[in-house]
Amino acid sequence: MGARAPLSVEIACAAQAIAALAAGRSLQPAIEAAIAGGCGGGAGKATAASSGRRAGGASAEASGRHAADASTEPLDPASRAAIRDIAYDTCRRLGLARELARLLVSRPPPPPLAALQWVALAQLLEPLRAEAVIVDQAVAAARLMPGGAAVAGFLNATLRRFLREREPLLAAARRKDEAHWNFPHWWIAQLRAEQPQAWRAILEAGNAPPPMTLRVNRRRAGVDDYLAQLAAAGHGARRIGPQAVLLDEPCPVEALPGWAAGLVTVQDAGAQLAAPLLDPRPGERVLDACAAPGGKTTHLLELADCSVTALDVGEPRLRLVRENLARLGFDRPGPDQPALDRPDRTVQPPRVLAGDARRPADWWDGEPFDRILVDAPCTASGIVRRHPDIRWLRRRSDPATLSAQQSEILAALWPLLRPGGKLLFATCSVFRAEGESVVDHFLASRRDARRLELSWRFDAGAAEPVSQLLPVATATRNHDGFFYALLERRP
Repeated sequence: MGARAPLSVEIACAAQAIAALAAGRSLQPAIEAAIAGGCGGGAGKATAASSGRRAGGASAEASGRHAADASTEPLDPASRAAIRDIAYDTCRRLGLARELARLLVSRPPPPPLAALQWVALAQLLEPLRAEAVIVDQAVAAARLMPGGAAVAGFLNATLRRFLREREPLLAAARRKDEAHWNFPHWWIAQLRAEQPQAWRAILEAGNAPPPMTLRVNRRRAGVDDYLAQLAAAGHGARRIGPQAVLLDEPCPVEALPGWAAGLVTVQDAGAQLAAPLLDPRPGERVLDACAAPGGKTTHLLELADCSVTALDVGEPRLRLVRENLARLGFDRPGPDQPALDRPDRTVQPPRVLAGDARRPADWWDGEPFDRILVDAPCTASGIVRRHPDIRWLRRRSDPATLSAQQSEILAALWPLLRPGGKLLFATCSVFRAEGESVVDHFLASRRDARRLELSWRFDAGAAEPVSQLLPVATATRNHDGFFYALLERRP
């Protein structure tokens, strides 16, 4: 384990990840790649010390040399966490940071320097450190770049101008929707048109930090018992659903009581509706299409002694399903998995299959299913608070493209459902194209399909209809955005 890196190296590493995001790469892999690459390595490190000498004597030279030396060593876990925090914070403020940068310069700098400028501006918006320290360390990070002193001088000038003119610059930037809401303009316009009463709340929820919600495995523990275990371990928590427990503060999963023994799974409270809404019964054949990472597969097995087939497109994704099944003990029959209604019997492991849901002929054994769960690929617009990079990676055409794919999956799997069977269509989207539009089109083309009413009891109140579930965060109700539709095949 290496020593904690200087802040300049952490900022430089986060900036590399943000530059990759701007080029279309998912943020978490970009962070991992930046860390693996030494946060600036190669020629940039070799020039850091000499750039430091040209830029400001012994102090600058030491800063540049320290950063260069530190980036050749394995990063301390604290630095890795700091890099991730800086990068994700910048991602959530990227619309504002980019507009501020546009106001501060007459000509956009090269992408690596632009990303460093965005990161530094994001850090200055609600500084956790002294502003002078942030500016100094961002400038030190600039010295690690090709161009050294000139690059550092440019960044120093723009950041200090921002500090001098902070309020008028912020006021001017926030007149642009993308800077005010930190979402792409097309995304804002789509929500404004489809959710005229709720679009602001949806965007605000998307910018909030995500909670850590657990699903208690009812085969292994009761919710009240598990809350007591959490309290004994020093974790505050409260119940927000039949199996849902919301932690007061997120923590590493390894710190959770009974994590390795399969007592709990991390799953958003909204996602925990899927399996109960499908309502599997003992002995039924259930298909979980698009099963990775396996949260809903294991939930189905927790709820009923049913025969589950977990399907996804390839082994890399199915590896996650197998890992979750193994941790919860569903990968094998045994005395630690008694059947719910017959303690003398054990739960049978699910079948895990690689295959395309749109091509059942490649993997289906010909025996109809009683229940099918279709958690279809989508824009993931409902879970953007957990994956803030999604907003910057998606394009205006994506909802329509993914909607067509969802319709293909739905049409391909429908013949696999027995007459009288039920299919739950689900997406983690808040866009109409990936919910109501898909279902309306399907029902218009199938005489043997009808939509059933869905309801759920939130906040210990009366049951309310469930279809388009919008993201919400209150003391007793905290979940992401999802769409659910339950379809029955007419006998």
